[in-house]
Amino acid sequence: MTTEPSVTFVGTATTVLDIGGFTLLTDPNFLHRGQRAYLGHGLWSKRRTDPARRIDQLPDLDAVVLSHLHGDHFDRVARRELDRRLPIVTTPQAERKLRRWGFRAADGLPTWESREISRDGVTLRLTAVPGRHGPGLVDRLLPDVMGTVVDLERDGHREFRLYVTGDTLHRPMLAEIPGRFPGIDAMLVHLGGTRIAGILLTMDAKQGADTVELIRPALTVPIHYDDYRVFRSPLRHFLDEARRRGFAHQVRTVARGERTPLR
Repeated sequence: MTTEPSVTFVGTATTVLDIGGFTLLTDPNFLHRGQRAYLGHGLWSKRRTDPARRIDQLPDLDAVVLSHLHGDHFDRVARRELDRRLPIVTTPQAERKLRRWGFRAADGLPTWESREISRDGVTLRLTAVPGRHGPGLVDRLLPDVMGTVVDLERDGHREFRLYVTGDTLHRPMLAEIPGRFPGIDAMLVHLGGTRIAGILLTMDAKQGADTVELIRPALTVPIHYDDYRVFRSPLRHFLDEARRRGFAHQVRTVARGERTPLR
């Protein structure tokens, strides 16, 4: 029996994706409430929440999908406890550092390149798509970031398509994603409206809603919105924006520790 694609929300941008018999972990952040994540350039942010799972409570994984190498997406717990043989699909910049840390299966994908996992006539294809973490020159001070399109194919026919935004801002370059990958069934959107020194570094409610209208997924699941003090745009703001624009019926919220289908 084929199970429906689903997501289990662990916290921040950390999820467990069950798609076609494959299991993926996204952006592993397992710090606990009160611990601080390092954001680079001497900046830290304290976590407000606890993750819903420990690493030793995770199911067997086929791969990790890492949007970028920031301390709230790949933390010191992940560095210490994840199996170093586990494939990690990420940016070329992150691959170099992960390999220095001993993660020899880290695989950096340039934008629009793909990697496949196949088993019993079923293929899961992971494609790196554009992302931009900061505005203008500020982006050069931040880690490279990617979104990911996850395609499930069975006997050569696509059954499901998921887009994970990563920590991108809403930018015109995102319009190429639905052009290349039409018919997106679900989107995990990284929100939070992260601000440092007043500069917006992740999508707030308005940018998140703009991205929904641009991508037009059948279902949107918001994540990455209240776990750290630098997150300034709470989930309720996005839900209010979705109601105002008329797509609230296509948004599904998921609590930490909860599993929900992606159809």
